[in-house]
Amino acid sequence: MLDIAFIRHNTDAVREAIKNKRADVDLDALLAADKERRELLQELEGKRARKNEIAQAIPKATKEDRPGLIEEGKAAKTAIEELEPKLAEIVSRFEDLMLRVPSLPRPEVPVGVGEDDNVEVKKVGSPRAFDFEPKDHVALMDAFGMVAWDGPRKFAGERSYALVGLGALLERAVLNLAIDTLVDRGLTLVTPPVMVRERALVGTGFFPVGKAEAYAITADDLFLVGTSEVPLVSLHCDTTLDLAKLPVRYAGLSPCFRREAGAHGKDTRGLYRVHQFTKVEQVVFCAPDEKVAEEEHYKLLGNAEAILEKLEIPYRVALACTGEIGLGQTRKHEVESWMPGRNAYSETHSCSTLGDFQARRSNIRVRLADGTLGYPYTLNNTAIASPRILIALLENHQNADGSITLPKALVPYMRGMEKLTPA
Repeated sequence: MLDIAFIRHNTDAVREAIKNKRADVDLDALLAADKERRELLQELEGKRARKNEIAQAIPKATKEDRPGLIEEGKAAKTAIEELEPKLAEIVSRFEDLMLRVPSLPRPEVPVGVGEDDNVEVKKVGSPRAFDFEPKDHVALMDAFGMVAWDGPRKFAGERSYALVGLGALLERAVLNLAIDTLVDRGLTLVTPPVMVRERALVGTGFFPVGKAEAYAITADDLFLVGTSEVPLVSLHCDTTLDLAKLPVRYAGLSPCFRREAGAHGKDTRGLYRVHQFTKVEQVVFCAPDEKVAEEEHYKLLGNAEAILEKLEIPYRVALACTGEIGLGQTRKHEVESWMPGRNAYSETHSCSTLGDFQARRSNIRVRLADGTLGYPYTLNNTAIASPRILIALLENHQNADGSITLPKALVPYMRGMEKLTPA
């Protein structure tokens, strides 16, 4: 969330961000609501102040003046009763519009509409040249009995699956490798709640815009999270952080849930786009300083790259364009792993800087060196997400005889198995 004072004084820049991010918000309506809100508030405060003055004056008034004061007091009370619901309505409209205003992209972010406008930063490794006809992850997992498709879809619906045997062991191994990598690099592991109140999703910027993507538990007014970023940021809502203890770096392990409401009929084969998955997410709180945030951003990105390099998966990094970054993001890098079955680099990680966007919405403060209160910056990055990462892992390491060679770094997490051979 941007400061309304900033919006008033930087209208052109905010309007440009709305256009380039393709945000659905009427800035003119927001500014009009802000003006009306301030005028009504000023009028209401004036009426309340006058009512209090009259209440104090009546006991001291002469017999001649008292009736007039009483009538004026009644009129002030009536006016207040009429103004309060008007103000409440305009405040509600103003706050809803404020939640839809995007943050401003960093200067280096390219202007664009979709992923074709992202700018490639680097490639690591090369797509493998197979001397045999490679299988995709569905065929490979079927050959090893790694996944159950039909049963889960009968009782849990489309895009459901169950990892079985080596599939479940492989997922656990990849997750544990990622966790150990992050813990070794100084992050604190957290297994947070995955059922949260609406406030947590509003505070982190996923609501109201992304509400259609969330699963609701209506009986308890709770929602299932699509990323542990939500509870990790919300750990500090309504608190003031100690500047001396920043940055705070978390690694969150959790199941995640997304309705994929906007992806009907898209990527329906296999495990690329599913409703339930498991993810290790990185979240950082740092000082409200662009230079510090940039350093933290590239550390997070480096952590994700280190995990991919341990898994020996070719990948590329791209700086996302304005049309591809979210409402609160000021900078985002997408990491795409090579997937032979798709014959393409496909997104498996993203790394984002959000400035004070989430801190403002979640009422997270930090006491600055000069004693004033500010808002910390937040950042997040996918360390690993499964089962999508299994697609790249299996397809890149398959052999002509149907076996799969495991990356050396993964062997200790797979009970010492160096190669998987189908029965």
